[in-house]
Amino acid sequence: MLRSAVFSLALALPIASQQIYDIWSTTWQRDDLFTYTNLGSNPINFVTPGPTGTSDIKVAETTYYQDIVGFGAALTDSSAKLLSQLKSQDSSQYWSLINYLFDPTDGANAAGMSYLRVPLGASDFSASTYTFDDTSGDTSLSDFNINAAPSYLYSTIADIRTVNSGIKIHVCPWSPPGWMKDGGSIAGGKFYTSFTSTYANYLLKALQGFQSKGIPVWRISLQNEPQNSNPTYPSALIDAYWEGQLGTQLRALMNNNGFSSTLIIGYEHNWDDAGAYPVTLMEDAGSAFDGVSFHCYAGNVGDQKTFYNAYPNKNVYFTECSGTIGSDWWSDIKWYLNNIFIGAVNNWSRNGAMWNLALDGSGQPELPGSNSCGGGGCRGVVQINSGGTWSVNQEFYAIAQASKAILPRDSGGPFGQRIGVSVGGNQNLVVSAFVTKRVSSTDWWRYSLVVLNQNDDNNGSWDPVDIAATIEFKGMQASYTFPVGVTTLWWYAAPE
Repeated sequence: MLRSAVFSLALALPIASQQIYDIWSTTWQRDDLFTYTNLGSNPINFVTPGPTGTSDIKVAETTYYQDIVGFGAALTDSSAKLLSQLKSQDSSQYWSLINYLFDPTDGANAAGMSYLRVPLGASDFSASTYTFDDTSGDTSLSDFNINAAPSYLYSTIADIRTVNSGIKIHVCPWSPPGWMKDGGSIAGGKFYTSFTSTYANYLLKALQGFQSKGIPVWRISLQNEPQNSNPTYPSALIDAYWEGQLGTQLRALMNNNGFSSTLIIGYEHNWDDAGAYPVTLMEDAGSAFDGVSFHCYAGNVGDQKTFYNAYPNKNVYFTECSGTIGSDWWSDIKWYLNNIFIGAVNNWSRNGAMWNLALDGSGQPELPGSNSCGGGGCRGVVQINSGGTWSVNQEFYAIAQASKAILPRDSGGPFGQRIGVSVGGNQNLVVSAFVTKRVSSTDWWRYSLVVLNQNDDNNGSWDPVDIAATIEFKGMQASYTFPVGVTTLWWYAAPE
């Protein structure tokens, strides 16, 4: 995607004072859809404070919280298959989409997704069930084969990495091989703890397999949803103690085989058990784990604080939530911002991610016989059509608006860090705030806000109302009227 020439010129000009130049907006009525506005010669100035607006956003620029690693989705086998088919049908459409999703270039007309979750083996969105070693009793793992996964999975990752070489790839199995479980199938059942050492070596081989494909793995999880056993798709039960034992053994293997910088994430399940399973996991084997991750399907986002309060030195991630076909566009975006792309981040998550990156308009292809998706089926971030065209869904806009706030200003530079923010007055503004530091110690830091205006129900009637707000920053004040929708703002200020 081409950068805006006006935008590039604005960035090249010296900045004499704190001014808001850059705005991205997605509005409820869809007249703006991830629309960029450069204010050019008429920026919004921070001036001497005066009366506050209907809402007053106070940025606590020296109150630092977690570093953000990025936002994105899962590249399932199904998503990779559809993307690969699109590439074969119309390579220009394919590359246009890959760039629109992943190009991290500062100011690009792109979401700049920087996080990609990849199943290790089959999931509920694969053509068939498989693991990397389906030879029963092969405790030596002599038949382990990283190429059991479809080739289009690896080629799609390689293509994405040509656009965003720094993308963080997080791998996670949906099940151990069936012969390591009661029932003998990868669909449902419980992990046999007697295979803990064997399975740790299996996961090490998976890391080595990705490495052999030229794919660096940023994090590895041990089991998707370890409290879920479903006989219609790959899943497995493993309790907290044995996940801890598995993590301890894998950590030692990784340290001794060149993967000391690849960290382990635990739990990978819903918010509702935040104070139990993940806390027990840290109690039993905390030294093996970087932290834990959460899904959206039970509980609420505030539950993340339960874990954080117990283990504030461990990282929190949010790694899965799926859209449902037939749901309301604007209601979905509000929910995603409240609960993931603002909500999870404000509750200590370092990222936010949706489920399938791409599906067709019917939520396919899903694993035959799987009942994992309710309602009208799972919806992808992107819809890929049989005719070689694509469109983006509401999940894309939620991801993109958040991603623009935290991408590095400099190539290879740091991502955004969450900072303190509060809202006075009208509470229909939901806000997260970030600072993005620079490679050079003399370059001005970028500050950003992601703001959801959910003021769409005025006294019980459908009457969306824009909110005239003030932004308090470093003893100065700016004014901006937020439309009902999601707005991302940028400005710069001298380093602290």
